[in-house]
Amino acid sequence: MNIDQESISQIEIERDTTDMLIGNSFIGFLMTMFAFSGLLFFFESDSPSIFAQKFQVWMVMMGVLIARLLDAIYWRIKLVGTNYNPRPVLIRFSIGLFTTGSIWGLYSILFYPTMATVELAATMVVLSAMSGGAGTVLSPNKYLVGFYTTALLIPMSLCAILDESGEFFVLGVLGVVFWFGMFTSAFRYHKFFINTLYIKAKNNKLVEQMKIERNETEKVNQLLIASNQKLDASNLNLEAEVERRTAELYRLSNRDPLTDLPNRNGFLKHLNNLLDTTRALDNSLAVLFIDLDGFKQVNDSLGHKIGDIVLAEIAKRLRNYTEDNHLGRWGGDEFVAVIPYANIDTAKAVAHAMRSGVTIPILADDNQITLDATIGIAMFPSHGDAALDLIQHADLTMYDQKRKQRGSVSVFNEALHAEIKIEQKQCERLRTAIENGELSVFYQPIIDVNTNTVFTVEALLRWKCEDDYISPAVFIPLAERSGLMPEIGAWVLNRALIDLSHWSFGNEISMSVNVSVAQMLDDGFSKILDSALKSTQIAPTQLHLEITESVFAIDKKLIGERVSELVDRNVKISIDDFGTGYSSLSRLQSIPFDFIKIDRSFIQNRTEESDTIIRATILMAKEFGCKTIAEGIETAEQKAHVSALGADYLQGFYYAKPMDANNLISWYNENY
Repeated sequence: MNIDQESISQIEIERDTTDMLIGNSFIGFLMTMFAFSGLLFFFESDSPSIFAQKFQVWMVMMGVLIARLLDAIYWRIKLVGTNYNPRPVLIRFSIGLFTTGSIWGLYSILFYPTMATVELAATMVVLSAMSGGAGTVLSPNKYLVGFYTTALLIPMSLCAILDESGEFFVLGVLGVVFWFGMFTSAFRYHKFFINTLYIKAKNNKLVEQMKIERNETEKVNQLLIASNQKLDASNLNLEAEVERRTAELYRLSNRDPLTDLPNRNGFLKHLNNLLDTTRALDNSLAVLFIDLDGFKQVNDSLGHKIGDIVLAEIAKRLRNYTEDNHLGRWGGDEFVAVIPYANIDTAKAVAHAMRSGVTIPILADDNQITLDATIGIAMFPSHGDAALDLIQHADLTMYDQKRKQRGSVSVFNEALHAEIKIEQKQCERLRTAIENGELSVFYQPIIDVNTNTVFTVEALLRWKCEDDYISPAVFIPLAERSGLMPEIGAWVLNRALIDLSHWSFGNEISMSVNVSVAQMLDDGFSKILDSALKSTQIAPTQLHLEITESVFAIDKKLIGERVSELVDRNVKISIDDFGTGYSSLSRLQSIPFDFIKIDRSFIQNRTEESDTIIRATILMAKEFGCKTIAEGIETAEQKAHVSALGADYLQGFYYAKPMDANNLISWYNENY
């Protein structure tokens, strides 16, 4: 008798489980249809083929859902309330659910690479919400809930984690964490549900067998009511957890984790909303692009941990000058801010206040750090109508101002825009100048005062663009700003040494080549130099490298090390533009320079003060064992005067203007 009772109870439990699964599935069918259709038709695909593939998958999904719906309707009409065999019904339901989950997983894997950021976030939110619902609805069968939640969340999460860009790594991890939480909760809920069904089955047997014991029956009913209340409470808790995790996913996709400011995506959304409101009210607003000055040195010298502390503190300070969500972190040490209902004067005032806030010293792990900021401003609607245009114009303004004067504020203007466009065009043309044969090297002789012979020649870069020579004063700074100087400098060095190796003058002359800051800071410069000397068979002592004195203001320790490496190679070193730069005497004391070039300004502006500087320079050079070269000699009077002051070598138009290699040979043959 007990065996029969247990057998009947098991069938009842399976039937109740099947009834619960199918009875709660109707809403799930509709939600799946709407969710799948929304993801397909709401987010347009740039590729027709991708859309076609998505539509095919959609058709399959709709077919499966319709088949499942018809089967559920048949169950509702023909089987509910009868003593039907639950096993075939449960098998058909399971096949349909496995097929639906497989289609979801296939959709995530196939179309993840094609999803934009917003579509990816929306898909993850939809899958998370559906997984949360399925965790409750499917909990009567632990195998079904385990498969379905896994099929919904794991493929998309793994795609995000394994994405080479790393952009959605956090989103993928959160998806896995959410799956694990739902998976664990659903299994606990299943166990509780099954226990409840067993209790219900046993109580039903007691009711059938013990109708006279009404008091006991009432107690059983109360127990069932309490169990149902617990189930309701569990459902509420699950729903609350789903909402909380959905909100957390949205926050992570729109906020910067370090500063808790809106990230690029979040700020753009907020700015677009503000622009819509401002447009409707026919008002104006200002966009500020803020770049920190000196932050790279903090990261390089003190480490990224200190850098993060500094960024968090700067963000906290900048918040004081804006309303909530009006400040965002654009990336790295760059911030953007929007000032609604502002004119240019208001925007400038806020920008200067922000600078003042940034410049207050920051104490981080016993390190006192002082930074500054350069800020560019763009106004709506006068400087742009779209969010990205305004940010770009503010960024360009900041960049231009940073070149001119760090730690300042500037407002966008069309002239600046045009200037930047011209510079960009020149920069692109300069990138191909070597390949197109537009660059050339001219040479100007340097004369020995005592022998009146050519001691060395200086290599001078020229750029002929569309039949016009562009001044080095224009394109050299352009090359330095665009990062082209190491490549161009290497070409000049090789070209000059090749020409020198082909000359057969009466006396052995040397080649003087200018070296830029970018070349000195380039780790590969020494290898380039060694390769050029080796390929041309030029002795290192025949090569003079001219280094502008002001270069030591960049990083005197590093530059000093690089100069010492050159000296160790027996290359001769000249200080160019001496007397106009940085810490002259201290440099002469620490590094064995060979030549000092007296700047042409002291030659051209002949005054008692200039003569005093020239005499002092010559005296210092002799004390340190250096020779002096006077630039800018244009007249016989200047030649005689500077020679009388004691200069060792002279250079200038008086002897020869810069000329190409062929003309130099002709000039030499005519004069020597």
